[in-house]
Amino acid sequence: MTHPNDRPRLKHNGRFQSSPGTDARAAHAAQLRADNPTMTYQQIADAVGYSNKGDCWRAVQRCRETVLREAGADLVASEAQLLDDLFVSAMEILERDHVMVSHGKVITGEDGRPLLDDGPRLAALRELRAIRESYRKLHGVDQPAKVEHSGGVTFEIVGVDPQDLV
Repeated sequence: MTHPNDRPRLKHNGRFQSSPGTDARAAHAAQLRADNPTMTYQQIADAVGYSNKGDCWRAVQRCRETVLREAGADLVASEAQLLDDLFVSAMEILERDHVMVSHGKVITGEDGRPLLDDGPRLAALRELRAIRESYRKLHGVDQPAKVEHSGGVTFEIVGVDPQDLV
């Protein structure tokens, strides 16, 4: 028999919110299903304490969705960390002074000081822009592009004389 505090509660949006007890029972049902794939949902419901196989099935589905959502969040966090590392590397290149080299020799100005090459800094800026774009896509920040279409559609019925349709 379930404890009254283990029952799902109705949230303000009209959906049920699980409790630690219902979460534990759902996890137990999912574990039974994983360990015993030939076990029916009714058998699992009986073993865990669900009133019917439908409630048991829904509990197992919630567990699957939770695991997928957590795995997806972990993947996004991992990709974000890689992009952050790339961003830091590109910033280091951007902030460094790069001397101009031609035929293996440093090019100097009239004052004898090496001339600076803006090429590597510009390349770093392009990479920073690309990394930011990847970051926006990863987190879904960009709005989807709207495509508008105007014009008409013409249908052609093959093998039928248009005069016969009148």
